[in-house]
Amino acid sequence: MKKSIVPDRSIQICADRGGTFCDVHASYPDPEDSEKRKEIVVKLLSQDPSNYSDAPTEGIRRVLEIVTGESIPRNVVLNTDKIDYIRLSTTVATNALLERKGHKHALLITKGFKDLLLIGNQSRPKIFDLNIRRPPPLYTKVVEVDERVTLVGYTSDPQAEEHAVQFDENGKVKRGYRGMGWDGEGDAEGPGEIVQGISGEAVRIIRKPDAEVLREDLQALYDEGYRSIAIVLVHSYTYPEHERFVGSIARSIGFEHVSESAQLLPMIKMVPRGVSSTADAYLTPILRDYLNGFFSGFDEKLKDGRLKSPRVEFMGSDGGLVDYQWFSGLKSILSGPAGGVVGYALTSWDEKRKRPIIGLDVGGTSTDVSRFAGRYEVVYETSTAGVTIQSPQLDINTVASGGGSCLQFRNGLFVTGPESAGAQPGPACYRKGGPLAVTDANLLLGRIIPDFFPKIFGKSEKEPLDADASRILFEKVVDEVNASGSSTTTDADAGSRKKLSMDEVVYGFIKVANETMCRPIRALTEARGYATSKHILASFGGAGGQHACEIAKLLGINTILIHRYSSILSAYGLALADRAYEVQEPSSTFYTSQNRPLLISRMDKIETDVREELKKQGFEGSRVHVERMLNMRFEGTDTSLMVLPDPNERLEGIDGGEDFLKAFRRVYKAEFGFLLEGKTIIVDDIKVRGIGKTFDTLGESVYNEVENLQSSNAIKAINSESFDPSSKPAKADATWSVYFDEPVGRVDNAPVFQLEKLEIGDEVHGPAMIIDDTQTIVVIPGARALLTSKHLYITLQ
Repeated sequence: MKKSIVPDRSIQICADRGGTFCDVHASYPDPEDSEKRKEIVVKLLSQDPSNYSDAPTEGIRRVLEIVTGESIPRNVVLNTDKIDYIRLSTTVATNALLERKGHKHALLITKGFKDLLLIGNQSRPKIFDLNIRRPPPLYTKVVEVDERVTLVGYTSDPQAEEHAVQFDENGKVKRGYRGMGWDGEGDAEGPGEIVQGISGEAVRIIRKPDAEVLREDLQALYDEGYRSIAIVLVHSYTYPEHERFVGSIARSIGFEHVSESAQLLPMIKMVPRGVSSTADAYLTPILRDYLNGFFSGFDEKLKDGRLKSPRVEFMGSDGGLVDYQWFSGLKSILSGPAGGVVGYALTSWDEKRKRPIIGLDVGGTSTDVSRFAGRYEVVYETSTAGVTIQSPQLDINTVASGGGSCLQFRNGLFVTGPESAGAQPGPACYRKGGPLAVTDANLLLGRIIPDFFPKIFGKSEKEPLDADASRILFEKVVDEVNASGSSTTTDADAGSRKKLSMDEVVYGFIKVANETMCRPIRALTEARGYATSKHILASFGGAGGQHACEIAKLLGINTILIHRYSSILSAYGLALADRAYEVQEPSSTFYTSQNRPLLISRMDKIETDVREELKKQGFEGSRVHVERMLNMRFEGTDTSLMVLPDPNERLEGIDGGEDFLKAFRRVYKAEFGFLLEGKTIIVDDIKVRGIGKTFDTLGESVYNEVENLQSSNAIKAINSESFDPSSKPAKADATWSVYFDEPVGRVDNAPVFQLEKLEIGDEVHGPAMIIDDTQTIVVIPGARALLTSKHLYITLQ
């Protein structure tokens, strides 16, 4: 192996550890031209215990071998001198939640609320289901804390502001409560110290926690083997002192992880705040154990956090990169899919044309669908595996239909998923005795060519896919289908039943998988009032190219974008992603002209803190973009919306004055279809999100490039629409037998083009296939695929 000299701190590595594959993208200075960078792509199985213990570490080892030219044995501590940064996204916490394999932990909650999280919010999503199966809580034991604080006054007081406790500028009581229930003597409805909460509300401290009792209870938990706890106390979102007090005692005893709900998520609503805290206590220790194992594969410089050491950054569920110290189980639930959303959003969006994009990420285990129309669509309350979590996440809909989804013929129906073959043992063709999966179907239909697919299977990790294993299992399914009377078709001419061929049965499973993938797309578009056909489909993921054209056709979409790195776009998205840091505080303030200056001044202060933190991380000036948001709702409702005003929505006569009222009414009308006219609006939370921009610009958009190619007549059709299957078209690297939907059927000599051999401006007409080292793109009859500098631009007739 020839050695290569690369400067220290010059290799940039991004790794996405998915459910089936681990994708690694790396770049380093070109030795022959220091102003250019070379890129490397490594794809390996996420789990292969007989060959390596951790996939991202193994991928990074292979990158270092390629770049340095030195042989690096497995299972040695890797030297990080050459590494600039490592960016990582992982599904470890997600899988732990889905499989209920998190860390044993206890819940500490205010006395009298022991069963609060078990009762939950009483929602009935399946209202007619007579057999409700409620998932068990994540915590194992509950300890009640004898403490109590309450808010002064009552929620529906029409004169709440007039009757409220008044504080001076130092937070001291200037005038007590004067509303209904006032005891006529003190400052509230009854005895107790009155303090001003973070939200500005008056808090009455009825009972403080007893340190000795707490220490005994916590020591008993520790002696029972608990090392992780969640602390959820009433009204801690505005008065967190009691949670901090309990947490300090727990840490002094030796608890390794303490989730304080107010620190983790300072939002009103105790149930989602509590469930989120227990999820954090359940997942973060598992994530930390994994990350500690990851760091153990490298020298100490990787974790010390010093300025001249390599940086380690993680993709958060909201699409922003976070430091190791800020990364938690709660922030990592959508860590993997978020990288793909960032990747397609930054490479597919055109600010001038503003045509919305649908992201279709077809992975090994599942398909993730999202929408981008100029800004990331974020949701603040989601349900995953029956657990309702309140934490900012990209709005990604997931369906259990991917390359590894198991195929079954059951009760006369073709079924794909939700079970997955995963990476171990994987689909039948992976040579590990696995079940039939979508990948096996694509292989037998000719949509995967073993010679061009990564040869990483078998005991040696060097064997190709095994089509015979897939065929043997499918032959049994074909016999089963044809033995079922409901699954055969009638030949009208012959007056008899016609048996389905192997191709028809196998393609039947692909059609079911395609329809399953279309379901979440329609939920993101048509169900929200957007016309699906007016979107562009950005397809990525290892199996995306095999399904993209047919899915677009089903949805009426005529334009598809497939990035050069689409099969590893979640890893490539990490290289493009921005650093994010946000601060949120509770408010509980009426949105009025009198209160608006106070809200703005609080946002100004938080923005200063956010910019200061990003400056420490190396981002300042024009490289920092700040988003200021208010969590708003109509009085008398409990559904709040996080509102980010449009830059064009400004209040006249006020410098830099965002019009939150107009933005809230617009968002509320779009979400619910009506407005509650005459109702006062309440601000529950203030939030400022700072974004440190990694790149100033990513260059010319793909749409401009296509227009320039068309206007300059640079497009070269390399196989005509009148394609003769018996002849090999110009430039084709091979031909292959591929099955397409009727009426075309099987094409025995479909042209196969290698992506790296095509030139910019080449246009491939379907039926055809375009392949590279990590993916296969099926171009159906009637489709045209134009190669640009970074994309395949596919149009359907």
